[in-house]
Amino acid sequence: MTATHPDAGLVQRRHLVTELPGPRSRELSARCDATVSAGVHVALPVFIAAAGGGVLLDVDGNSLIDLGSGIAVTSVGNAAPAVVSAVRAQVERFTHTCFMVTPYEPYLAVCEELARLTPGEHEKRSALFSSGAEAVENAVKVARHVTGRAAVVVFDHAYHGRTNLTMALTAKVMPYKHRFGPFAPEVYRVPFSYPFRDPAGMSGEQAAARALSVIEAQVGAGNLACVVIEPIQGEGGFIVPAPGFLPAIARWCAERGVLLVADEIQTGFCRTGDWFACDHEKVVPDLVTTAKGIAGGLPLAGLTGRAHLMDAVHAGGLGGTYGGNPVACAAALAGIATMREHDLLGAARRIEATAWPTLTALAARCPAVGQVRGRGAMLALELIDPATAAPDPGLTAQVVHACHHAGVVVLTCGTDANVIRLLPPLVIPPDLLAEGLDVLTQAIITATA
Repeated sequence: MTATHPDAGLVQRRHLVTELPGPRSRELSARCDATVSAGVHVALPVFIAAAGGGVLLDVDGNSLIDLGSGIAVTSVGNAAPAVVSAVRAQVERFTHTCFMVTPYEPYLAVCEELARLTPGEHEKRSALFSSGAEAVENAVKVARHVTGRAAVVVFDHAYHGRTNLTMALTAKVMPYKHRFGPFAPEVYRVPFSYPFRDPAGMSGEQAAARALSVIEAQVGAGNLACVVIEPIQGEGGFIVPAPGFLPAIARWCAERGVLLVADEIQTGFCRTGDWFACDHEKVVPDLVTTAKGIAGGLPLAGLTGRAHLMDAVHAGGLGGTYGGNPVACAAALAGIATMREHDLLGAARRIEATAWPTLTALAARCPAVGQVRGRGAMLALELIDPATAAPDPGLTAQVVHACHHAGVVVLTCGTDANVIRLLPPLVIPPDLLAEGLDVLTQAIITATA
């Protein structure tokens, strides 16, 4: 049985009426080739006309199951009614004044929500931006300003953005860093906790000790402004560190006056079954960066931190022309209200409860699935050569191609491009999620037969 979701009034079913991409999408792809830089990669050249709930409707009338959420952005849906209404009302009032020139209340209201929701009960301040990379870059600015130190530590497999500084923070060369250097200096990389690849039996505390020994030997706490960490790594492979790793890193930072920056851009706003992934182990960072799921698809990002840190920066030191745009702020307030009203924390946990048995059964049946991992509605399969456990990006690409052409949108990630990541909208109907997982399962079984 199919249903109509209030997001854009779309029937929630997978339904293909042409091959993918269809003729109209191919026409638009030709225009794209003629006008858009080849440096902007498109994973699936199917042009979307409408989207909502758990489906994407393309210009040829094909309805695809969305297991990507625009890379964890449309958690509340692509056209959540409350977001649409709030955006429409704000556009009718005004679209922009620049908060640094003449401020407006929605910016304040978003900062108040960030103070309530981000980890910790301490007094907080926020600044709003337009992209996650901006938020991370400003976190480093604050840390350097407050501590008077220059060095920044990040981790193997990390992803933090595409600006010059955040490319330096990002680990993966292709496609993010190749021939784009030189990069910002004073960035140091240490091992993350990667249970699937670490020595057998390595605990989170042991993995933290390994990382901290590198920091102490190669950087020195007295030179270190901040440690920037994803509580669950995103682009690097949806790597969930072993329990105890994050708290050990946080304790070390607190004892040495080093700021802990949690990059919650992909993990935040209910995605992992908590408001933020740090909540799972009750880690309280000094600074938290947010974006992606905050505003129902509109560009908005935040940097939230301890009040004395954020207030230490001189007037005018933080900001940006479009940062905290009033329309995006209105969308964020409506999106957060939707998360509360529809219990999207619980929805993320229910998605995990539905998907985990299917994925683990697949792993038991198919040795090429090296590990199933993730939390909430942020789940992944690492695909390997069963004989060597080496990453298998070729198999991964084959499986993704099969899913796409069957009308199920899935994404890849991982330093070796061998991880399939699942980021369904938190409002996806259960039967649609189950169907998408069935298509993925069959694609892997067929590819490894």
